[in-house]
Amino acid sequence: MISESVLVTSGDVALDGDLVIPGGARGIVLFAHGSGSSRLSPRNRAVATGLRRAAFGTLLLDLLTGDEEREDVATAGHRFDIALLARRLVDAVDWLERRPDTADLPVGLFGASTGAAAALVAAAERPKQVAAVVSRGGRPDLAGDVLPRVVAPVLLVVGGSDAVVLDLNRRAAERLSVPHRTRVVAGATHLFPEPGALDQVTEAAADWFRDHLTERADDERFGRSRNTVRGHSPP
Repeated sequence: MISESVLVTSGDVALDGDLVIPGGARGIVLFAHGSGSSRLSPRNRAVATGLRRAAFGTLLLDLLTGDEEREDVATAGHRFDIALLARRLVDAVDWLERRPDTADLPVGLFGASTGAAAALVAAAERPKQVAAVVSRGGRPDLAGDVLPRVVAPVLLVVGGSDAVVLDLNRRAAERLSVPHRTRVVAGATHLFPEPGALDQVTEAAADWFRDHLTERADDERFGRSRNTVRGHSPP
């Protein structure tokens, strides 16, 4: 197992991250935290623990520097800067590709709240590297016109009692042209604090990554395009 604190360079800043790769990892999941949160989010860390038990590596990353986080607390300006967050996620995806111990692992993105929009934008920017996306209580609608450009399969997990966000997710799903699913956790609210709710998120995410990251690894192993595997001719 690899477990280390890392620094990921993006532009002129260095972002703090926690990288854990279990032995025999079948892929690695990069987390994009949501509004007012960080890599220390107890919810994302709980999901990350569950994904590692399912044999996925995880990279929990602060998408804002310490100074930016303090500014964001006062203004809430950075958390909705989807372009900034997505650019830093793209740099993190590229960083994973450059590391010898992660270069051969298919990459999944797990986004929460506004981080889900950033994850979708990053997936569209790196279609060859990002194999799947999962959103937890996310705002995929904030990805806007990028949604039809996403080629990675997308799972949207939303609380059944989070009515406004559920509606936004369903509208965003209509703009996706890739395999996607909306998974509604009955009775759950936005942060999934209800007993067992976060466990359902983790299970759904693990299943999604197991299906689609494994598919990407097999495609690359046997030299097949993703379109051919799904029974469609390449464009």
